[in-house]
Amino acid sequence: MKAVNAPALAVENLSYAYGKNPVLDDVGFTVDPGICTILLGPNGAGKSTLFSLITRLYDSGEGLIRIGGFDLKKSSSQALACLGVVFQQPTLDLDLNVMQNLRYHAALHGLSRRLADIRIREELERQAMFERRYEKVRQLNGGHRRRVEIARALLHKPQVLLLDEPTVGLDVPSRKGIVDYVHRLCADQGIAVLWATHLIDEVYDSDRLIVLHEGKIRAQGGVPQVLELAAAADIGAAFQVLTGG
Repeated sequence: MKAVNAPALAVENLSYAYGKNPVLDDVGFTVDPGICTILLGPNGAGKSTLFSLITRLYDSGEGLIRIGGFDLKKSSSQALACLGVVFQQPTLDLDLNVMQNLRYHAALHGLSRRLADIRIREELERQAMFERRYEKVRQLNGGHRRRVEIARALLHKPQVLLLDEPTVGLDVPSRKGIVDYVHRLCADQGIAVLWATHLIDEVYDSDRLIVLHEGKIRAQGGVPQVLELAAAADIGAAFQVLTGG
């Protein structure tokens, strides 16, 4: 059953282990519409495992996940339909063109060809990619491929957009372009974003921040709150304090 007036994404008391090795320990947070929530943590903090649980690539034994108000275990289809995902590893078909990749994804979500084409145009035009819609993906650079993946994740109008280290391996201008675009998307479209990263320069002062280290949340809240908690002057210093450097 869908909860009334629920956050776009809610995680409660979530724990997970690989065998006897704990990866996440009693993790809990919410992600609200129109807010870019940054999941900040060093490599190995548990960010990708958390994303695998939210997308149900892994099944969580302990804890609760709600997406769009739907319990992920009890109402998986409805919950996952509220989710758009850009994984850390590229997932586009390199031998198909941009349009073919996006139409295929739209069909998986049950969109008609006409509606799919309308939304594909909307999303590609927002990122200045529409003129390149008939180019094969392998002809695009890394930054443009990421733009296509973001467009693909938004075609079915999800309530929540998950981004798992989406700028890894990109040059500085490409990284900045994607970071700026996603923040504008939050402000203009009201979508809830959970962005996993280990790069502190991807955090805006207006963001909500969750610092994850060794599977535990060390701090969460607005940037000023986290800085106050860590008694730090900037995010870099706070990150060092909260993660032990």
